[in-house]
Amino acid sequence: MRIKQNCLAPISGIFTFIILIASSCIQNNQTGSTKYKNNKDSAFIKKDTVKKDTIEYSELKKKITTEFKNPDPGQFGEFIKGVKVKIDTKEKLTALTFDACGGKGSGYNAALIRYLRKEKIPATLFITGIWIDANKNTFAELAADTLFEIENHGLKHRLCSANGASVYGISGTKNVGEVVDEMELNARKIDQLTGTRPIFFRSATAYTDEACVKIAAKLNMQIVSYSVLSGDAIPNTPANIIAENIINHVKAGSIVIMHFNHPSWKEKDALELIIPKLRKKGFKFVKLKDYMLTGN
Repeated sequence: MRIKQNCLAPISGIFTFIILIASSCIQNNQTGSTKYKNNKDSAFIKKDTVKKDTIEYSELKKKITTEFKNPDPGQFGEFIKGVKVKIDTKEKLTALTFDACGGKGSGYNAALIRYLRKEKIPATLFITGIWIDANKNTFAELAADTLFEIENHGLKHRLCSANGASVYGISGTKNVGEVVDEMELNARKIDQLTGTRPIFFRSATAYTDEACVKIAAKLNMQIVSYSVLSGDAIPNTPANIIAENIINHVKAGSIVIMHFNHPSWKEKDALELIIPKLRKKGFKFVKLKDYMLTGN
C-alpha cells in the first residue's frame, strides 16, 4: 500500500494514525521470514505505474498482433524449429526442470524441493500465473532461493498456438493476442514479484508452433522444451520407472522435464535413485540460464 502525501491531513495525530495503518498493512503482506525480492509484490505497485504499464502493454500487444496479422503457424510440436531442447555443451551437464501447472494441479511437492535443497541440486522451475496465485508464500520462498531459477510456464497454462491447436485435452490459445497474453503477462507477473524477468518460456504440454517461437523472440524470451521425458505426468507412475527413463537417456546437455505441483507423485523418490547414479557417472546439475541452449 502506498499513501500519497497530498492525501495526508496536516494534523499530527491523524498523520501518525495513517502511518501506523500503512505500516501494519505492509507488515501483513510480508509475514514470515521470507519476502518477495525487492518487495515487488503487486500490492505495492503504485496506481499510476499500473496505468502506465497497461497503456504500454496495450501498445505492445497491438504492435505484435499487427505484425502477425495473418500468421502462418508452421510446424506444431515439441521439437520444432527454434525451440530449445538441450544445453550446447559436450560436458556432462544436465538441467533438471520442473513445471508447476496450476488449476487442478496447484499443489506443492514440498518433499521434492526439500530433497533438492538437501542435496544442493540447482533446478529450473517453470511456473504458471495461476499456480503463483494459489501459492503466493511458497512462490516467494522459491524465488528467494538462489538454488532455483524461476521461468515462465504461461499465465493460465494454455498451450501456445497461433490458431487454436490443442493436444492432450489442453486448450490452446486461439489467436496471436492470446499468445501474447499467455507469455507476456506471466513474464511481467514474475518480474513484478521477483525483480527478475524470465528469459525462457515453456508452453503447456511443451507443444507450440513456429509462429509462437517468433512471437516469444519479440518478447525477448526463448521457448524451451526438453530432451529427456521423465514420464512423471502419467499418474501413479512408479519411482523406478521415472528413474529409468531419466538415467537411461541423459546425455551431455540434456534438459529433463518433471513436475513439482503434485505432492502424491513420485518425483522425490525417483530423484533419490537418479541423483547418486548420475553423480557416479560424472554428471553435474545446472540451471538453464547459465548456459547457451540449442535445438535439435
